[in-house]
Amino acid sequence: MDGRQPETIRDLSRMFRPRSIVVFGGWWAENVIAQCRKSGFDGDIWPVHPTRTSISDVPCFDSLAALPGVPDAAFLGINRHAVIDIARDLADMGCGGGVCFASGFAETGDDDLQAALVEAAGNMPLLGPNCYGFLNYLDGAMLWPDQHGGQPVDSGVAIISQSSNIAINISMQARGLPVAYIACVGNQAQTTLSDMARTLLADERVTAAGIYVEGFIDPADFAAMASEAAARGKSIVAIKSGKTEASAQAASSHTAALAGSAAASAAFLAQCGVIEANGPEDMLETLKILHCHGRVDGARLSAMCCSGGEAGLIADLAATPGIGDTGAMGRALSWPHIPASHATDLSAVLGPLVTIANPLDYHTFIWGDEDKMMQTFAAMMGDWVDMSVLVIDFPRADRCSDAAWMPAVAAMRRAGEMTGTRTAMLGTLAEGISDAWAGQLMDQGIVPLCGFEHGLRAISLAARPVPNAGWTPMPAHPAPLHRQLVDEADAKTMLSAAGIAVPAGRKARDSSDLATAAAGLQTPLVLKGLGHAHKSEAGLVRLSLMPDELADAAASMTAASGFLVEEMASPPVAEMLIGVQRDPVYGATLTIGAGGTAAELLRDVVTLVLPVDAGQIRAAIDRLTLAPLLHGYRGRPASDIDAAVDVAVRLTGMLDEIPDSGPAIDEIEINPLMLGQAGAIAVDAVIWMRDTARDEPARDEPGQDKAGP
Repeated sequence: MDGRQPETIRDLSRMFRPRSIVVFGGWWAENVIAQCRKSGFDGDIWPVHPTRTSISDVPCFDSLAALPGVPDAAFLGINRHAVIDIARDLADMGCGGGVCFASGFAETGDDDLQAALVEAAGNMPLLGPNCYGFLNYLDGAMLWPDQHGGQPVDSGVAIISQSSNIAINISMQARGLPVAYIACVGNQAQTTLSDMARTLLADERVTAAGIYVEGFIDPADFAAMASEAAARGKSIVAIKSGKTEASAQAASSHTAALAGSAAASAAFLAQCGVIEANGPEDMLETLKILHCHGRVDGARLSAMCCSGGEAGLIADLAATPGIGDTGAMGRALSWPHIPASHATDLSAVLGPLVTIANPLDYHTFIWGDEDKMMQTFAAMMGDWVDMSVLVIDFPRADRCSDAAWMPAVAAMRRAGEMTGTRTAMLGTLAEGISDAWAGQLMDQGIVPLCGFEHGLRAISLAARPVPNAGWTPMPAHPAPLHRQLVDEADAKTMLSAAGIAVPAGRKARDSSDLATAAAGLQTPLVLKGLGHAHKSEAGLVRLSLMPDELADAAASMTAASGFLVEEMASPPVAEMLIGVQRDPVYGATLTIGAGGTAAELLRDVVTLVLPVDAGQIRAAIDRLTLAPLLHGYRGRPASDIDAAVDVAVRLTGMLDEIPDSGPAIDEIEINPLMLGQAGAIAVDAVIWMRDTARDEPARDEPGQDKAGP
């Protein structure tokens, strides 16, 4: 699927920004009314109950027909069977959308009841079932049957979650992040996470979105939604759960073992332009940067500290992999040298006892002098950095006074405004910046980052480059029930037909054919037993043989179902693994990494979701730990990286659309691909075919990434 057509995309704006709300149920309806009142919702609230005269002192209507108008939104806090008829009646009267709070549908195995609910809702947008609802902090509409920790805002980020508990926990954040909406998706029986994100990000008051996602209903539609958000200048931060490699040990190739659901989902999000965070704290800190400053152009930092300990610690952490260098997820933080004119200005303000460096320990000589602090901070800003950070921890409000910290805040604000530099205040601990202070800083355009590790990681993530818009994954097909291994001889014939170089060789049915097969081949020779995906582990590979040694070597290969005799390739400059495989969620993936028998041990790989171009493949190769060896390391010759890129491009081209019947390529792996100074040769190849004619309707496979409530 290439993403849904515009006429099939649901507009949920009327439901999310209602002027009238109808609620069904007892206890749960009372909670919804209480939350709407608490938030100051000034629209109409219409409880419907067949026997009660009022709920929370709000007069009840005994039926939908008795309502004074058509509701914009409905909260259905009634049992799972009663909700079917109510949803149908709401749809018939033109309701703007409903939240089905009831559980006991597909998440518990009752697919038929869920299908009946979707049919009853018709064209009316429906969240859920098994859905907690949503919180609109912009307009006060709270279709939410529980407590929450948010407060009214004029603008902020949207949080969309497949977990109601995670959504509730995020609502309690005390980090100063303005939250405009919190919405849960439930079972996504009709309305998907992408539908909700699309509508909320279209609200001009929403600055960015944070998503907790367990699985993708329609990856192509998600990619289209992310592209639309990027076109509006809005970014998405996602936490993707359910990435455990449960089936890695049963994988049939190195590619399958290395490119599991975790690698594929990370690649998919990256190619959609979505920032992936590992947990809620990283997501919240990154969203604060995006709310204040949007995507950061780069990761060049300056930092001001009032102690050498802070300056040393922030510099060390910024160079730590996974903190200031988040790999493919973000950009590596860097500390540019202070320009000479700026260094002169700093020396004039700070005096001879202060060493001018970045990060800067400005000591405490100027503490409390707002003008001198402003001059110091401004000298650490400018177009030579992408963000300037003041390391600061405020004293506890319950035991101490923060009066002496006021000049530092004012100086930072003034310096940022004067230089036009993005600014942040970074606490060494999360507790170092209270919720009250964080809110004040956000109001002044200064990002409060709570804790060194999460704050620095957030800067790295926010500086991640945005890929080209409009990318969409290849169509996905269910995992095959029937696969067949192509023997290596035939696999190499297929590679050769695709323009990929392979060693000269011939196939032998049994040991009596070996002499004939070896005739005319240049020695030394390689003998391989066919019929096994992992030949080395099965003892089916012998190297550096002469023709008269082939028979004895073949006699030891009792598991072989035929043989392949080949010319032995010359020693390479480097060995790589390149593989492509279909993915039941993301369409197809390309995995590139360090090759050879230690591929799984080294786990030096990058996975991309197809389609990709040669430039993206080359960039992926350059991200490998192996990359310096490929480019020539300490006098070693450089390998032909262009040849490796060409092989990868040709492999991706071999994954044609799956036919309605007959065999189709399901997976190809070359390991190793031997790179020389000029050219590359596929020394070993594994190809698996799927037979669509034999496949029954797809079943869930262990470890697959699949959507869930």
